[in-house]
Amino acid sequence: MSQPLPLDGIKVIDFTQVMLGPSCTQVLADYGAEVIKVEKEKIGDLSRWSLGADPDGLNNPIFCSLNRNKKSLALNLKSEEARAQVLALIDGADVVVNNFRPGVMERMGMGYADLKARNPGIIYAVGTGFGLEGPNKHKGGQDILAQAMSGVMERRSDPELPRAIFSTALCDYTAGMHLVQGVLLAILQRQKTGEGQQVAVSLYSSMLAMQMQEAAAHMMRGRDLNWGAFPLTGVFETTTEPFVMVGAFKENPLRNICTAIGIEDLSKEDRFRDFDAQAAHRAELQAIFKSEFAKNSREHWLKRLEEVDILCAPVRTLAEALDDEQTHVNNMVIEAGETKAGKIRLVGSPIDMSAAPLSVRQGPPQLGEHNDEILEGLAPKKAQVA
Repeated sequence: MSQPLPLDGIKVIDFTQVMLGPSCTQVLADYGAEVIKVEKEKIGDLSRWSLGADPDGLNNPIFCSLNRNKKSLALNLKSEEARAQVLALIDGADVVVNNFRPGVMERMGMGYADLKARNPGIIYAVGTGFGLEGPNKHKGGQDILAQAMSGVMERRSDPELPRAIFSTALCDYTAGMHLVQGVLLAILQRQKTGEGQQVAVSLYSSMLAMQMQEAAAHMMRGRDLNWGAFPLTGVFETTTEPFVMVGAFKENPLRNICTAIGIEDLSKEDRFRDFDAQAAHRAELQAIFKSEFAKNSREHWLKRLEEVDILCAPVRTLAEALDDEQTHVNNMVIEAGETKAGKIRLVGSPIDMSAAPLSVRQGPPQLGEHNDEILEGLAPKKAQVA
């Protein structure tokens, strides 16, 4: 007999789409929650359309990456009957999750106040772009906008570099994981009080939280802290491929770097004698490193730097990382079924629980795949429609 999963018995009604919300509800689903994904009839989650035409139709890789272990319920929520059916589901649920702009759920009669009146134990989780209140509450929430407005996009390892969009959905994923934390905390608190609550996160606040160290340095000391701009840190080209070096966490890392390179100890010079001096002359140091590292291969320099215990690593492509043995040892590539386009191969969970290993109980669902299963025997009362 298999062990129960941590969230067995928890029912989640999931109105989320794109990434912030679905990344949250996928974690809940992976660890045992029954997640019913409520989608727009005929259209579904917007991420079903992210790649345009796809061999698997609406189950393209973007949608699949965020929606395993969920059930799909496709309805027209403009219909009184459909809203009544969903409300009946919510009456027996533990958690409702959405990442609409503020006011959308309220207009459907499914705001927190509406649902709390029906189900006092409901946990109402909301992900927004900028928050439920304030001057930007109705502004469209999107990853790149949050990067720009939170200060993340302005932060660069070198001020001479152009500002750029971080090419992975950093804000969406971070906020999604914060929303998971909020839901789990609310479940624990409900065990003590018997009452549910509203849990809210935003892309904007999550990005400010990610900069907690930099923000504290600014607010408390007026100091600009930039880990990527440290004097002994950088990305360097070689005669083959690039690598990254982080000269830190040692008494005199510059001396060790010089040993690895095979040059005189630069830390004996006044201009490089300590961290502050090195930071003031960073450009000169970086020029020396770039010149020396360009003389040999990446493999050569990684070996030399590791011999003196300087942190370093190859700069790799995603394809290279996915093929790495460590990735497979960590169970970070999984299969979730097969379709006419081939096997569904996805990134696994980074949470490794010895008594609750990740399992795929349900592949990414087809739009409306579970309508009959979910609605069978459900007889909502018309009076319940808000």
